[in-house]
Amino acid sequence: MTIFVVMGKFAHDTVVPDIASNLSKKEQVALMFNRIAPQYDFLNRFLSAGIDISWRKKALGALKSINPQVILDVATGTADVAILATKLLGPKKIIGIDISEGMLDLGRKKIREAQLENTIELQLGDSEALNFADNSFDAVTVSFGVRNFQHLEKGLSEINRVLKPCGKLVVLEFSRPSLPVIQQIYNLYMSIVAPGMGRLFSKNRDAYQYLNDSVQKFPEGKEFIQILSSTGFSNTSFNRLSLGICSIYIGEK
Repeated sequence: MTIFVVMGKFAHDTVVPDIASNLSKKEQVALMFNRIAPQYDFLNRFLSAGIDISWRKKALGALKSINPQVILDVATGTADVAILATKLLGPKKIIGIDISEGMLDLGRKKIREAQLENTIELQLGDSEALNFADNSFDAVTVSFGVRNFQHLEKGLSEINRVLKPCGKLVVLEFSRPSLPVIQQIYNLYMSIVAPGMGRLFSKNRDAYQYLNDSVQKFPEGKEFIQILSSTGFSNTSFNRLSLGICSIYIGEK
């Protein structure tokens, strides 16, 4: 497998929801998630048959050994990981950031319903310009959001900056299966079924076509580990889940 690099950038950085738009990638992604926000949680459960919940639990399990008390959840979306982290890790504070106000609004509603307002705070924020001091967090999580970074290395460098020494980053992200038969089924599902379901339930096929395109171009596995190392992380590792359709990446500061 070769790493996808274009003119000093990662090819994934250039994948956008609408190639005809003059907006930047992050602006397009924010608009896209604002549009699909009302159907986002339902489609996540439906398209993954609910297995995404177990993926999130496994990712958060990687943080139990350091008992983090202050956590930053980047690309928090509707706050699924933040809410689950309160149950599994019992931190004192979680701050979730996202570039989509529509997703954050739904997340805040879920947090109120769970009576977690004293523990979880959601903010509009950009992974490439984190509005936090150096060495602020014991742990940082990114669940299915790192593909949406406009500049991958810049976002990861910012995460490293706000982590405390010995703090840990856990990234959960889609990946591509390597077994030929599974790979064929996966490609069919991601290129036809997911965009079709996206159009049916959210009236937005482009969002789920972008999902497939961004996964196909994302520098996964050992390549992503190399990027983590180049942005200041050590003791890096990754673990493939569910026959390789999802991966957990870990790095320490």
